[in-house]
Amino acid sequence: MTVKRGFAPVVDERTRLLICGSLPGDRSLAEARYYAHPQNRFWHLLGHAADLPDLPALPYDERLNALLERGIGLWDVAASGKRRGSLDTALREVEQADLHGLAARLPELRAIGFNGSAAARLGRRAMAGAEGMELIDLPSSSPAYCAITPAEKQRRWMVLRPWLER
Repeated sequence: MTVKRGFAPVVDERTRLLICGSLPGDRSLAEARYYAHPQNRFWHLLGHAADLPDLPALPYDERLNALLERGIGLWDVAASGKRRGSLDTALREVEQADLHGLAARLPELRAIGFNGSAAARLGRRAMAGAEGMELIDLPSSSPAYCAITPAEKQRRWMVLRPWLER
């Protein structure tokens, strides 16, 4: 198994909400874009929660700019890891990203949402002891996570709304 490395964070000084996945999947790594797999519902779920219904249809750079304009950042809790395929259950030898350090450099950051259980487990460990930060576990946007309906996923992602209001 080869070591897979994540992307740089997409944040700026306005970031109030940071959404963290675990480690980009193979399709995302190949395209060098967050959530590139066409069946991943990330852009739809977040677009609906952020009142940006056209988000999935925008070109990638415009999606990122729309998120930054709304105070939303993206990153992953793993800087690198070994994984055959894209499933989080196959993730091994994880090097954690410096989530705590990034959070400390974002003056407006108030909440971190974790996209899926692996991201939540690693992210909560990284943020242990951090005060004044809301940590939010979200159901995975991955098509592989089908324990709940798409409508229920969307309902649960709507908990992000308080951090998206200007």
